[in-house]
Amino acid sequence: MVHVLGANNSIFNQYIAEIRDENVQKDSMRFRRNLERMGEIIAYEISKTLKYEMKEVTTPLGIANVSVPAEQPVIATILRAGLPLHQGILNYFDKGQNAFISAYRKHHKDGSFDIHVEYMASPDLNDKVLILTDPMLATGSSMVLTYQSLIKRGIPAHTHVVALIASTEGVEYAKKYLPLNVTLWIGAIDEELTAQSYIVPGLGDAGDLAFGQKI
Repeated sequence: MVHVLGANNSIFNQYIAEIRDENVQKDSMRFRRNLERMGEIIAYEISKTLKYEMKEVTTPLGIANVSVPAEQPVIATILRAGLPLHQGILNYFDKGQNAFISAYRKHHKDGSFDIHVEYMASPDLNDKVLILTDPMLATGSSMVLTYQSLIKRGIPAHTHVVALIASTEGVEYAKKYLPLNVTLWIGAIDEELTAQSYIVPGLGDAGDLAFGQKI
């Protein structure tokens, strides 16, 4: 299943507009904060899909029965661009465990590249709800490879993949190679993907915009 949040009118689209705007992008602190706020909005939407249980809460005047999540998800992110988005989701699921993955493109002289996972730290994922985040879903290969690496730590009961800007090709690739118990939460989908695998109009390099250019 694919949810495209930008397809409906909400304040979420204001943040989509700002992270795309080359003038607003000059403020890296605002760029990071917008990623974080968008993560919070998506976390709220994901929270509606979780299992709930009744809990008795003692107030100064009596007992209140409240429906609360039965468990907290594991939140995973692809370094480094995913950190602000991860933080936004963690703000809402603040008791959740966390996983971190380093995946990068290894470029070749002919212009092609391979995706390599260099580092991973993750708790046990068996029967957990997993939220896997990365601001950009370009070809989809990084996301699929990251998921395949993570399930070495256990098979989640359900996985929510979160990306703010995706290409049509990336969404189709993810749908093809990720299992059926994966839900995609996308901010906006762009049609074009360049030969260098950059999304157009996209927003540029999310990691550089959030944390500065790398060498």
